Amino acid sequence: MDIVERAAQLFSNAPALRMSDQLLSFNECNLQAEAIAARLAGMGVLAGDIIALVSPNTPELVLLMLGMLKAGIIAAPLNYRFPEHLLRHMLEKLHPRLTLTASKTNISSTTIASFLSDTSSPSNAYVIERVSEMNRPVSIIHTSASSGEAKAALHSFANHWYSALGSHENIPFGNGDCWLLSLPLYHIGGYAMLFRSLMFGGALAVAPPDEPLDQSLYNFPLTHLSVVPTQLYRLLAHKENTARLRSMKAVLLGGSAVPKSLLEDAVRKEIPLYISYGSTEMSSQIATTSAVTSCDNINAGKLLRYREIYVAEDGELLVKGECLFQGYLREGKLQPQTDSDGWFHTSDMGSVTDDGVVTVIGRKDNMFIAGGENIHPEEIETALMMIDGIVEALVVPAHDVEYGSRPVAFIKTVKVNAPDDERISRTMNAQVGKLKSPMHYYRVNEWTTLPGSQKINRKWYKQQVCDGLWEGL
Repeated sequence: MDIVERAAQLFSNAPALRMSDQLLSFNECNLQAEAIAARLAGMGVLAGDIIALVSPNTPELVLLMLGMLKAGIIAAPLNYRFPEHLLRHMLEKLHPRLTLTASKTNISSTTIASFLSDTSSPSNAYVIERVSEMNRPVSIIHTSASSGEAKAALHSFANHWYSALGSHENIPFGNGDCWLLSLPLYHIGGYAMLFRSLMFGGALAVAPPDEPLDQSLYNFPLTHLSVVPTQLYRLLAHKENTARLRSMKAVLLGGSAVPKSLLEDAVRKEIPLYISYGSTEMSSQIATTSAVTSCDNINAGKLLRYREIYVAEDGELLVKGECLFQGYLREGKLQPQTDSDGWFHTSDMGSVTDDGVVTVIGRKDNMFIAGGENIHPEEIETALMMIDGIVEALVVPAHDVEYGSRPVAFIKTVKVNAPDDERISRTMNAQVGKLKSPMHYYRVNEWTTLPGSQKINRKWYKQQVCDGLWEGL
């Protein structure tokens, strides 16, 4: 299936790609993707080859990916914010046929601009192989590396197709709609937007890389938006953004635990908020709520179609279904990651009701033992963020003579009416009990994050505590 040509036939001159100063229809995108696919064929790049892409979100990057979809070439977008030595290491493992970058680097590559401007090969001089198998590989998306080294997850056409189908049933996105491409295309949540747009006819808005998110709200006719809690918190801090967000059809929130104060603020301001739980391995969303209208019993949402979920005896969430990736690519070899029954072990701990409502407690590899009891840092973090004035929290274990380990917390608070340690301890003792209540609370102004990411570097804070350096933080 040529999904790009299919979209052109279905949606024709409807907007497909919106930029600050230009608009491309599905027909126009198809023509440009055709030219890109032919140029790649002329260079000897074949269906099934890998092209690495190192760039922020740009219209040119989107068009490149559409051309690669058309030609059956595997797209491997990499985090352009990564230091050069890390990118080089990732490229050595991928063995791409070609590497295209946004700007000149010391990495052996071609710039996207020079590739697109090269007219030496007539686009009609080559026959493009049409690859229609649903199980063909189309993307390599690296995991966030929140614990250990990033893994290269290989996805098939079918993985993205069924992921989009299940998402669309819960959050429709069609002709006349516009979704800001706010998540990077090297993130599964960003790449997934390509399929949603091509399958159902909604337009993608691509802002300049340095444009603030709140500015994009006014530069595009947005109906849909994807954000993480920190982004939503910043948007709601300014009254002028509220009316714009309220007018949208959906604001999809994911990435980390959501503070109660943020939820209450969004519900009070009637923001059409959807909360999601997903993973790279499951091609984006696994479970998503319907529009949130209350802060009571908020969870990760209901399991979407084309996904299956099961809770193991130890509480780990296992998943499978049409959206489950093909496996991790290591040194050119695909390594499937399912057990003998076909389940992928997520390392997330949680529960599932009989009607498919998923609640995530925390990561299995973050758990530690205190006084013989299993402690999930995320459970404590969620309780901390229920306290007015605490907007973000991170909990890690510290050595304790009596219990073996006890939790300590790093917290980010609002400047006005920030709770003191006594109030926090009193509330936490009542909410989670003394054993789970952190021994110490340390305020942070800015988090240390994973390289090229907004995710807090949990491993770094854990190491600071382990090395006894946390007293000075």
